[in-house]
Amino acid sequence: MKVKYFPDTDTALVEFTDNEVSETKEISENIYIDLDSKGNLVSMTIEHARANAKLEEFSFVEVVGKAS
Repeated sequence: MKVKYFPDTDTALVEFTDNEVSETKEISENIYIDLDSKGNLVSMTIEHARANAKLEEFSFVEVVGKAS
């Protein structure tokens, strides 16, 4: 997963896979998702990211569960 921030447009792009995008859906006025041909999530775009996603608080934590 990659997170890219474009300060000139205040846009965040979260890339989950490098699959080819077949369709883009508008989730809200400032949030769009890209899907591949099988309907799997490829990426998400957040416009006005500082206000909508609070990027100044961004962190990453990997949570590993117990093996059964």
